Amino acid sequence: MLIRAEEPGDNSSVRRVNELAFERPQEADLVDALREKARPCISLVALVGGEIVGHIFFSPVTVEGEDATFMAMGLAPMAVAPEYQRQGVGSLLVREGLEKCKLIGHYVVFVLGHPEYYPRFGFNPASSKGLRSEYDVSDEAFMLAELRPDALAGRSGLVRYRPEFSRFD
Repeated sequence: MLIRAEEPGDNSSVRRVNELAFERPQEADLVDALREKARPCISLVALVGGEIVGHIFFSPVTVEGEDATFMAMGLAPMAVAPEYQRQGVGSLLVREGLEKCKLIGHYVVFVLGHPEYYPRFGFNPASSKGLRSEYDVSDEAFMLAELRPDALAGRSGLVRYRPEFSRFD
């Protein structure tokens, strides 16, 4: 398996993987919208035998605190073609994506996802650090990972996603 950055010719394959994984077009539409406007962004694909079987996207989020606002990254969406799920594809995508976040200087990553899955990558409930989502979601599902010790340094606040997210929920 190979993990690499998404390339311009990958769009239709990335769309197909997202549609298959989520069984609807909204996540694929979200990726298309984010790809055009979100900066910085990280978009990685997983290939098996030259075929794209997985995709992960990271885009900026804004954390509005009492004293200051700062940027972090949000992991969403992540998709693996159904026939390749539960084979480690998603884990490789998450790990590589988190490394890429560090490389571009982002040490806080948020995810709204399965509380049984993401803690293995260092994600914990964001509420434990005084952070909450703009969306009405459970504390267990809204998580963050600090990719450097004390990356949050006592910061707290409201996490806002890019406007493209509200178009596809």
